[in-house]
Amino acid sequence: MEKGKPSYETLQQEVQQLRVALEEARDTIAAIRSGEVDALIVEGEQGNEMYTLTSTDLTYRRFIEKMAQGAVTISKEGTILYSNSRFANMIDTPLSGVIGLAFSQFVKPDYQGHFEQLQEKGWMEDTIGEVMLRNAQEGLTVQLSLTKLELDGGFAISIIITDLTSEKETQRQLKQQNDKLEQINHALELSNHDLQQFASVASHDLQEPLRKIQMFSSLLKKKINGLSEDAHMYLGKIISSSERMKQLMDDILNYSMLSSNQIKYEHIELQQLMNDLLEDYELIIQEKGANITIEDLPAIEANRGQIRQLFQNMISNAIKFSRQNISPSVFISGRRIHSRSFEAPEQHDGPFCRISIKDNGIGFDEKYMSNIFSLFGRLNPRGMYEGTGIGLAIAKKIVDKHGGLITAHSIEGIGSEFIVVLPLQQF
Repeated sequence: MEKGKPSYETLQQEVQQLRVALEEARDTIAAIRSGEVDALIVEGEQGNEMYTLTSTDLTYRRFIEKMAQGAVTISKEGTILYSNSRFANMIDTPLSGVIGLAFSQFVKPDYQGHFEQLQEKGWMEDTIGEVMLRNAQEGLTVQLSLTKLELDGGFAISIIITDLTSEKETQRQLKQQNDKLEQINHALELSNHDLQQFASVASHDLQEPLRKIQMFSSLLKKKINGLSEDAHMYLGKIISSSERMKQLMDDILNYSMLSSNQIKYEHIELQQLMNDLLEDYELIIQEKGANITIEDLPAIEANRGQIRQLFQNMISNAIKFSRQNISPSVFISGRRIHSRSFEAPEQHDGPFCRISIKDNGIGFDEKYMSNIFSLFGRLNPRGMYEGTGIGLAIAKKIVDKHGGLITAHSIEGIGSEFIVVLPLQQF
């Protein structure tokens, strides 16, 4: 061994001592950052000196270290004077490799110019902006919140760094959903257009030949003698089928017209409207021996034609679907209620009304509830009861167009109650 050179064992001891000193320094720094240390004793030329950390600093350090956001303090030149652990994790860099470097080194090149503008503005006022930071992955989109601070050594800028990854992903998913909704809306618009076209054809082009089929079939049945019983039966079926087809076309036309957004609302006295409907049904009421009772009903703001059609369908169904050998009994009542709900409490000046149409008819099994308001939804054989199965679908669409609700309760063989909730005013 050369004279004056340390031995291998000596070097190993020195390395071990340096490791211990480094570990102690790390522990001390960690303790300072976490707030476990309130004072330090440093050995100097004048002997041991104590440096204390105020309680304000202690609380601040604890708060910064526990933040979910990154926190950095930079100097006028943009040098990082302080950083919490969260920011170091964001950029996949050890904390020791952050402090003392320029913050701009961790900003991706495409965002350097924008960060410089934010930094310049941050010295004059609080500033917020988005940049992308470098990290081990493709990059990290963050929001920077810059605030000017006055420290003992002068002024600095505090930067709070918020990870926008989750927010950007949510925005992306929302955009995808919005794009899908736009596609669905476009498809619905096309479908509505096709329905309107069909309704136009049904109301004009198809009505005339159908009317001629009805007319000439009826004339043929009346004027031609000597027809066999089967021939009379066949003509009767032609006439009844054409009448049913005309009713179906009229109902489809009425349903398609409800797709229009151009609705005129006016003040309607429901009591008077119901009385008018009873006059229209006077003959069938007498024929069926029906008993219809109407309690006082409120006035509402609505489209007169549509609301008339709504209750016309409801009363018509209540009379039509009656039990054999039992006179139809229909009870119609209305109450003002607190809110748009079937269970809302009554309120004498409430903004909504709940109208009940109760009958003693054939009723239905409530397991078929989802069917009764659907287009062409029928629960009874066509030969037993007239109708196209569109009446309640029209009723529901009218209620929906007026911002209301409709439902039903029923017991098969006992009767049904239809409940309609409507706003008194349209907004």
